[in-house]
This record gives sequence, C-alpha cells and structure tokens, in this order.
Amino acid sequence: MATCFRLRSCLALHLPRTPPSRVLRPRADYPVARIRGYARGPAGLSSALLRTDGFVGGSWLSAAATFPVHDPASGAELGLVADCGVPEARAAVRAAYEAFCSWRGVSAKERSSLLRKWYDLMIQNKDDLAKIITAESGKPLKEAQGEILYSANFLEWFSEEARRVYGDIIYTPAKEKRGLVLKQPLGVAAVITPWNFPSAMITRKVGAALAAGCTVVVKPAEDTPFSALALAALADQAGIPPGVYNVIPCSQKKAKEVGEALCTDPLVSKISFTGSTATGKVLLHHAANSVKRVSMELGGHAPFIVFDSANVDQAVAGAMASKFRNSGQTCVCSNRFLVQRGIHDSFVKKFAEAIKTNLHVGNGFEERTTQGPLINEKAVEKVEKHVSDAISKGATVVTGGKRHQVGKNFFEPTLLSNVTRDMLCSQEETFGPVAPVIKFDTEEEAVAIANVADVGLAGYFYSQDPAQIWRVAERLEVGMVGVNEGLISSVECPFGGVKQSGLGREGSKYGIDEYLELKYVCFGGL
Repeated sequence: MATCFRLRSCLALHLPRTPPSRVLRPRADYPVARIRGYARGPAGLSSALLRTDGFVGGSWLSAAATFPVHDPASGAELGLVADCGVPEARAAVRAAYEAFCSWRGVSAKERSSLLRKWYDLMIQNKDDLAKIITAESGKPLKEAQGEILYSANFLEWFSEEARRVYGDIIYTPAKEKRGLVLKQPLGVAAVITPWNFPSAMITRKVGAALAAGCTVVVKPAEDTPFSALALAALADQAGIPPGVYNVIPCSQKKAKEVGEALCTDPLVSKISFTGSTATGKVLLHHAANSVKRVSMELGGHAPFIVFDSANVDQAVAGAMASKFRNSGQTCVCSNRFLVQRGIHDSFVKKFAEAIKTNLHVGNGFEERTTQGPLINEKAVEKVEKHVSDAISKGATVVTGGKRHQVGKNFFEPTLLSNVTRDMLCSQEETFGPVAPVIKFDTEEEAVAIANVADVGLAGYFYSQDPAQIWRVAERLEVGMVGVNEGLISSVECPFGGVKQSGLGREGSKYGIDEYLELKYVCFGGL
C-alpha cells in the first residue's frame, strides 16, 4: 500500500475543487506542452465531450506530439490526440499519488455520492457517449448504447459497494487481546484498457478503485482514446477531485514504454489490465520487480458446446448472441462450436439461416447495421488467415468467408463446418465474425476439446439433461460458464478467467477487493 509520508496534503480530508468557471492550467512542474482545444470530429458528435488532450491532476494537458484516431468504418480522421510519453505518465502517477493521500480519507459515503453523480451524468449524456464509441470503434450504435448503460451501471454498482467495505473482529485465545482486520485502499492503480469496450472496461476497473479509496491513471487503447477522455470530462463535472481520475492517451509507438513506466513506477501500487495474454505477461514481468498487486483479464478461446439434448432453436439464438456481438471482437465471444453428432446437421442449417437473415454488415451509424467493421486492417488479415487455413485443411464455408464489399475493414459473418482441431481457428482466438463448427460424439470428448486450451475465460453449453449440466459446468476449465445462455456479463456477477486468461475478478461484490489491502491489528491490554 502506498505511503504518503512525503506529502503535507496527507492531513487533508478533501482535495480542493477547481471552480467550473475557471480555466484549468497545467502545473509548472508537469512536463507538458500547451493546452489545446476540442476535436472537431464528424458531425453529430458532442464537441463538449470529444476531447483531445490528456487529463492529469484535474487539468486538460497536451503533449509535445499528437497521433491520429480514425473511424475504422470509413478511415476518416476523427481527431489528433495528445501522444503522451513517459514524462506525462510519471506526472500523472505523481498527481494520482498526491490525490490519494486525501482521497483515501474521504468518507465512504462521500465517495459513493460522487460516483453516483458520475453515473447520473453518464446516463444524461448516454446518446453522445454512444456515438463516440461507434465513431472510434465502429461498433453498431445500438450496441454502443448498450455498452454505455453497462458502463454506467458499474459506477452505480460500486457507488453502492463503497459503503459495504467491512472488516472483522477476531477473538483470540488470549482474553486480553482482540484481533482486528481492516480493509484499506492500495494506493495508485494503473489501469490499461482495450479498444473493444472503450467505456465499460474503464468503469469496471475505475469504479471499484475509486470506491475503495484508490486513485487511478488510465491508459486507454490508442484506437479508442475518446471514450476515456469523455469520461474524464464527466468525472470533472461530477466533482471527482483533481488527480483521482487521470487519463494519458498515447500512440501505439509509445504504448510499450508508457506501459512499462506505469508498471515500474514505485508510486504505483496496483496494475489492472485487459488485453492479450502476450501483453499481460510482459506487464506481469514489469510488475514483479516491485511486487505490485495485479488484475489481468486476458485472452479467451471460448467453447460453445451443443449436446444432443439441447433445444436447437435456443442454442442457435445463444450462438448468435455470443459469437457476433461487436463482430466477434469480444474476449468472451464463442470461438469454437462443438456440436454433438446427433444434432449437428440441424444446428448448422439453422445457424446458417439465422446468420443470413439477421446479420447486416454496414457502418455502425446506419440503423439496420448489426455488424460493423473490424478495428483495423491487421484484424481483418488475421480473420482471413484463419479462414484460408481452415479451407486448405478441409473445412467447408457454409456462408460468408471473405471480406465484405462495404469496405476494407469489413468481413462477412462466416460459418465453417467440417472443422478439425488442427486448424488455426480451433487453436487460436480469432477475434472476428467466424464460427467454426467441430463435430463430436461423447460428452467426455467435448469437455476434453474444450479444456485443451491454455486459456479459460468463458465457456458455454446447451443441454436439457440436469445431471449433465452439473457435470459439465463443474468440469469446464473456465472462469465463467453460460448454461443455456449466450450472454453472461452482468455488473452484479464476477468477471474473470483461469489458466492464462488472467488473475482476479472484476465487477460484483468481489471486484472491490482487488483494490483493498488487509491489515491485521492486534489490540492488547484489554
């Protein structure tokens, strides 16, 4: 836990607020350049929320360089964003550290109230926030609107959990002693988030951190920094004190050095990361040198098992929801469909019909669109590689299978049959709109195929056999299981994986524990 012995501000219970009417200026000792304005952005996006500068210590601060953010659907430039580097990262950590010394002393009730105000502002601005998500990630607007509600709900949930951090009293064998267990905030948390849920992945972490009494430095993905900066604008409006919530956007070129700076800074007590397993391992290595607390939500390779006893129509509906949300670009998307022989042909036929009937590829702002673009060209190339590899090894394209004519970052929703375990799509997370179907014969075979992966985030299966449901739910080596259900995420439930899918849990009543330290106090002389 961070110790604030060097800072006189530790005695203060509250950080001073900057009046809304006053223009915010950078501190003289922060290594930043001039303050810039807002991004113009495309028509329809809120100029008040589309910010281009970093947010450090309650001020909007520019960096010496900028990087462009593009709409993945059209390729249009949305704006030039401050390209923060190591100096800005360290300044943000210092601001967060100073703020922690006061924020930790703010009452749980007041922290709860501030988080609730932030939630209220998100709901008031939900349409504008959703449009920003669609513009920078390509996600269909209806899905973006759903994400904003999901994102805001984490602030609401943790505003309530802030008042439920309880300790313990332990009666020891010695009559004159009592054992006390206190829960105290860790300190500064470095939060590194992905592009596929640019708002919800922030609030799921930050809501818990602030509720616990921690302060944060957020490094958003370079593809989607605007959502994090819009949240900063609303946090400031809500009265979150300066330095409690900081954002340092940076380009892909600087991401590695900024990530390392955050993970090695001695003033940082906690690392929370959502992203690839490979990157998570690098960050874990950096964090290990100073033994920081870490939470990691890493890659998935979710199995979706359909047993002979399943209701086929329900299974197809679940498959559609689980596979094609955000064009297959979620960490809990089904990546391998294991279908028992007796029901295989019926499932594939109905799945193909549902894909052709219900999925519409297009720009996320078009009302009819259910499938937006992939995030960039590299993502499309990976999907193409998986499909071509499967075809070369004997898979059959039932529907889709190639880039969509709408644009270079679009790919047709694809269903593959006759898939085998030696194909790339069976071995790696595709992160795209491809559904490979593997036929199996026995329950034991399906569970073995599902568990062979070295990751274990989510898993799904459909069955009407109660005994089988219990067996499979307990045997699947994943952190989350959907039984006859394709959508499992909820703010009230713990989110996280096993094996190389990560460490710790987010959301739920358990999420706040990731930002708390237990302290045992032996009270003697009674």
